[in-house]
Amino acid sequence: MTVLLVDLQIATRNLAKHTRRNLFLAGAIGVVTAFLVLLGGLTEGMREAMLESATTLMTGHVNIGGFFKITSGTAAPLVTEYEKALAQVRQDLPELDFAAPRGRGWAKGVSETSSMDLILAGIDIRNEPGFRRVVHPLQGSLDDLAQPGTILVFQKQADRFGVKVGDSLTLSAPTTRGASNTADVRVVVIAKDIGLLSAWNAFIPSETLRQLYQLKVGTTGAVQLYLKDPAAAKQVAARVRGKLSAAGYRVMDPDPRPYWEKLMFKVTNEDWVGQKLDVTTWDEEMSFLSWIVTAVRWLGGILVVILLVIVVIGIMNTLAIAIRERTREIGTLRAIGMQRRKVLWLTLLEAGLLGAAGAAAGALGGAGLAALLNAARIAVPEDVQYFLLQDRLHIVVQPASALGFAALITLVTAVASAWPALHAARLRPITAIHHIG
Repeated sequence: MTVLLVDLQIATRNLAKHTRRNLFLAGAIGVVTAFLVLLGGLTEGMREAMLESATTLMTGHVNIGGFFKITSGTAAPLVTEYEKALAQVRQDLPELDFAAPRGRGWAKGVSETSSMDLILAGIDIRNEPGFRRVVHPLQGSLDDLAQPGTILVFQKQADRFGVKVGDSLTLSAPTTRGASNTADVRVVVIAKDIGLLSAWNAFIPSETLRQLYQLKVGTTGAVQLYLKDPAAAKQVAARVRGKLSAAGYRVMDPDPRPYWEKLMFKVTNEDWVGQKLDVTTWDEEMSFLSWIVTAVRWLGGILVVILLVIVVIGIMNTLAIAIRERTREIGTLRAIGMQRRKVLWLTLLEAGLLGAAGAAAGALGGAGLAALLNAARIAVPEDVQYFLLQDRLHIVVQPASALGFAALITLVTAVASAWPALHAARLRPITAIHHIG
């Protein structure tokens, strides 16, 4: 321990001899670390925004969904007698916060001036406590959505339809038996857009959706389970799947695709009839949007690699210059008996201290900047909202991630210093004597 403290003291003094140069290099290391922290915080913020928005508009943390086939060639995303299935899984499920049945469907919405396809969700607004936290009305009241024959649309949809609260829309949809049916609904809420997820989604009362599709009472599209801790979704889904299988339900094997992909490319091609249940998690239902987060990570990663290359070159050049300036000192130490391994160790330690100091400052700076940006509540341009899935810039810095980024940069710094350190360790005492002369 004493030897290590002496080595640390020597390395610190060597760094202090060239304050300006080392501060510049540490600053570059800090900038790269801060950028990594901010990038990680941005992607985590996007993931949180996706979780909050998606689990309000399209999916629960865990979903008891499924498909019903009248014939082997036709299928619909339905769960019959859903209350019985829900009763089976409610028992011994302490992670459950609340459950909400949601109808699933799609229809063409038609106004007096325009039309567009809509993804319909049948909702009982009285049993959806999380809905009000995410969906913010610009016109109308969410309580009115409890009335039959009503609809909630989002701002861009209302603009396209050319409607306001009180106006009517006609919904046209194919029923499970292949016929078409229509329903007239009254716009009672126009809500603020929520990025890409609100582009096609609209909400109507569950009773109205059942009438549109001519479904029996007790039939829904999925039972969305909301957990106290969303991180437990995969474990809960596995237990729910096991409980339903043990209760005698036919349960589909795990499949990471969203329900509509299974309906289009899998279920309709399978030779079975009747009901099959499908248990999914929120990230599986939203897997078609994961490319957004992946693209941000890739673009940020490319930029970080470029910055790291610049920093590595800077570290190598700086240490090479420092070793050249200290040839006399290193040669003298070797002449009085210092081993090559000791010279190598001291040089690596010096670079490691420089990298650790810069990375720590950068991680703290990045976290502080993220807090300031969050406090400023910077509005995100409308076009960008579709991809960031948030209307205000929201950066979530996880302490473990920031620490990991700082450790990574420190390691990169140490690795970059390996070549100059080896060069220093290979210096012979005679070189120092020649340098003095």
